[in-house]
Amino acid sequence: SGQDVSTVLHLVHNLIHEEEEEDENRMQNVGEQGHMALLGHSLAAYISVLDKERLRRLTTRILSDTTLWLCRLFRYENGSAYFHEDDRDGLVKVCRLVINTRYEEYASEGYVVLSSKQPVIYLSASCRPGLGQHLCSQLGLPLSSLCTVPCNTVFGSQHQMDVALLDKLIKEDLDAKKLPLLLIANAGTPGAGHTDKLGRLKDLCDQYNMWLHVEGVNLATLALGQIPSAVMAATRSDSMTLTPGLWLGLPAVTAVTLYRHEDPALSLAAGLTSSQPVEKLRALPLWLSLQYLGHNGIVQKIQHTAALVIVEDELNSPVVLFKFSQEMSAASSGGSVEGYCAGEKEVLDAFNRWLGEQLAQLVPTSGVDVVELEDEGTCIRFSPLLTAAVLGTQHEDVTELVEKLSELVPVMSSTMCLRQDFREEIHRHPAVLRYVEDMSWPGLGAVQYEPQTEGMDDSSRKQQLDKINSEILKKLQGLDTDISFSTGPEFGIEKECIFVGMVTEDVDVSELVDTIAALGRDIEESGRLLENMTEVVRKGIQEAELQLQKASEEKLIEEGMLRQLPLVGSVLNWFSPFESSIKGRTFNLAAGTVKVLQKGEIGFIEVFMPLTKPGANNKIISKLFNAKRKKYANYNGSQLGQTHGTSSAGKTLQDFLSHPFRSDIKATGKIVRDFVELMAPITSIFFGTVQL
Repeated sequence: SGQDVSTVLHLVHNLIHEEEEEDENRMQNVGEQGHMALLGHSLAAYISVLDKERLRRLTTRILSDTTLWLCRLFRYENGSAYFHEDDRDGLVKVCRLVINTRYEEYASEGYVVLSSKQPVIYLSASCRPGLGQHLCSQLGLPLSSLCTVPCNTVFGSQHQMDVALLDKLIKEDLDAKKLPLLLIANAGTPGAGHTDKLGRLKDLCDQYNMWLHVEGVNLATLALGQIPSAVMAATRSDSMTLTPGLWLGLPAVTAVTLYRHEDPALSLAAGLTSSQPVEKLRALPLWLSLQYLGHNGIVQKIQHTAALVIVEDELNSPVVLFKFSQEMSAASSGGSVEGYCAGEKEVLDAFNRWLGEQLAQLVPTSGVDVVELEDEGTCIRFSPLLTAAVLGTQHEDVTELVEKLSELVPVMSSTMCLRQDFREEIHRHPAVLRYVEDMSWPGLGAVQYEPQTEGMDDSSRKQQLDKINSEILKKLQGLDTDISFSTGPEFGIEKECIFVGMVTEDVDVSELVDTIAALGRDIEESGRLLENMTEVVRKGIQEAELQLQKASEEKLIEEGMLRQLPLVGSVLNWFSPFESSIKGRTFNLAAGTVKVLQKGEIGFIEVFMPLTKPGANNKIISKLFNAKRKKYANYNGSQLGQTHGTSSAGKTLQDFLSHPFRSDIKATGKIVRDFVELMAPITSIFFGTVQL
């Protein structure tokens, strides 16, 4: 049977908030206009159940009103609108429209007519990745129908399409009996936000009878009173795709493709129009939101967003790109980066990725993100038209962003200047330290402590390397310092290393490297001391076992065979008790010797702690030892012998301190081994004497 409404809603609630952290934002900033858009989705579901005639009249009114408002708002005269969920779908439908227009037999013959003249679609090298492949996949065209036009290399922006080269490519395709079909231009490239020379491109398209399609974030500025001349030329295009949901902060609102075409039959064949009233309801959320905001409200929102990036009097582009530059930072801080050349671009990219992540974390309402550009490398992008309406970015956020940037850049500059010093200091300790070259690490660098591993196999060596470097990292992370230490990138190639993060200019690199080397030596010596003590204990146990085994054999000879019989032995022992000749043993850990106890003596374990060198370690040792002694201070003489023959699991130190040395060989060896295991955390700090 099905579930009731409350159960289903509870299930949805759990899915939404599953694995949600306390400080995590549950929702984006949804204003009243956003609630209107959400209301539109609910109303569309209710309206879809109306009778056909009433539904047709209502959807026609909604579609015509929304189309008219958008064309007026973005200065696109005599246009039609297609509303679509995927922002690439409008371009796919436009391509189908152009194919139906240029190939008159396409509706009846299909793809056969394309073989006579292969269609060619031109797009900029700065277009969003995968757009051309998506078009060919949806249209059933081969990838050879795509022509990627390079950007300027000498004059103009390196993110603008090279118009002269485009003209040359079109002529070559015409000579090859191909049909230039459509050109995709940018009014705000996805990465840098640059606008192509739309006026010249439109003239070129008119010359060769091509369709011009424009897309990009800068199209939002068409709603402003003062429009950049480069963007104004987009109003002459044959079609353009708008994303008002992003620009106005409207959740789940469709993208819109405005186009001009006189034949409604071809538009219907291409899928730009539909006879199904339900599909026309896609415009309802946007229809409600536009009415709620009004013309002035829409203009004010876009104007506020554009004002966040204005540096000069005129708005050239609503996208700001910036990056950390090694040369500029070194010159401004007076530092030196001589000798540091290898992998410079990769290191700068890593630093800029770190800068973008830090800014996004420190000022989340700014909406900054990291972009990868072919020529410039890694950059930080501030594009408020894509984020401000959703995040609620204000001028105060931009001010805070600049302040954080001013704080982070000096740290990055000093770190970049000290990277070479860090490498040289590590090379001064070749016996114990190894510099790890990792160009993708945004910090001072990486180092690895190399212990002495002569005679070890690869597996043991790797285990020892990992253990010591992990201990060094823990001690470094416990220091009272602003320097960050970590294991590096999660999917990094280098493992068992210590990665040092960003540092300020007052950091003594030499002292830092000396500290790492000293910590490594201390940990290695402590481990070697414990290994030596373990070996001494092991040999002592073996010697004690051999002596006790020999004494046990002698006892059997002295007692005779009759005493070994179960019933006869008990009666005989009752009439004539036999005094055992097996004596206890004393094991001196410092001397590594086993001594026989005299009659009346009882075996015991005692730890003597000698004084250490003056310094902070005395306090640590005393505190640790006193805590152990206090924890097990409730000594009771009646406990002697109670732990004999029991499991070592859960035993305390008092169990060992009160345990007599019996003649049982296995129990004796187990007691010593368990004691050494229990005392391992202490024996790495001080060395004492253990007696059995």
